Amino acid sequence: MGTPPHAAPNTTRVPSLEAAAYGPVGRSEWLDIDWRAHQRWVVADGRAVNTIEMGEGPPLVFIHGLSGSWPNWLEQVPVFATERRVLALDLPGFGSSPLGDREISISGYARLLERLLDELSIDAAAVVGNSMGGFIAAELAIAFPQRVERLVLISAAGISTTGEPHVARAVPSLRRMERILAAGGAWVASKSDTVARRARLRDAALNVVVRHPSRLPAALAAEQLRGAGKPGFLAALEAVLEYDFRDRLGEIACPTLIVWGDCDRLIDVRDADVFAELIPNSRRVIFEDTGHMAMLERPAAFNALLRDFLSE
Repeated sequence: MGTPPHAAPNTTRVPSLEAAAYGPVGRSEWLDIDWRAHQRWVVADGRAVNTIEMGEGPPLVFIHGLSGSWPNWLEQVPVFATERRVLALDLPGFGSSPLGDREISISGYARLLERLLDELSIDAAAVVGNSMGGFIAAELAIAFPQRVERLVLISAAGISTTGEPHVARAVPSLRRMERILAAGGAWVASKSDTVARRARLRDAALNVVVRHPSRLPAALAAEQLRGAGKPGFLAALEAVLEYDFRDRLGEIACPTLIVWGDCDRLIDVRDADVFAELIPNSRRVIFEDTGHMAMLERPAAFNALLRDFLSE
């Protein structure tokens, strides 16, 4: 890894060759795990949260993004569970966690996480979030700084996604199409194995979030598609659009790692510059030829990066 002369001092660009393979190499550890043995329901802030817990040691929490679920972290959970107490959860309205009757908000999700850590007797943790999950993780670090020891933001929402007029104008239409979207997402989720096995269908379903869907293993792709069509999607989308915390990012006190793919089609890589400028004690790493989910697209390189950051 190196920093080219034109890059800011706290930026590292990782060429695709240095990032090694795209997607997992060999048989992934998660395929041989009985995940039912690590699943539990935790009631936090009055909500039942589907939680995966694995390993012992310093706590490490993974937070998925919009339309995601805890399997977004399949390539990380068993790897880091050899040395840490790892938690991955389904936010209410996603995965297996029920939506409930409370309004979804970024601050509400952060408060839920704070209560969840309390329920699990965790004083502080390293927190990693992707997309909306990064937005929530950063809000957690601002609102409850004592809970976050280190922060990792992977293609985080919260900068260009907030208040974008062309996106905001689409929300009423999305509301009217809610049933259609839900039915379509549910169909994809129900046919996830079939879709994932066919390269063209996999490309169509995932090409917005990853750079090369057909190069991801079918089993891993299928687990990502199962998270589609959940009831929290539109309310969470509105929460992302409406909440602006840019003027509070300077309050983040913990070391922060900002990770992005230079081919992210959902959230422009230029947002990484803004996060790095506004968050003290932060640095950014840009993976080339990578999309919105660096942890799945470049798992070996990302895991090495995360391990180094956690040990600093």
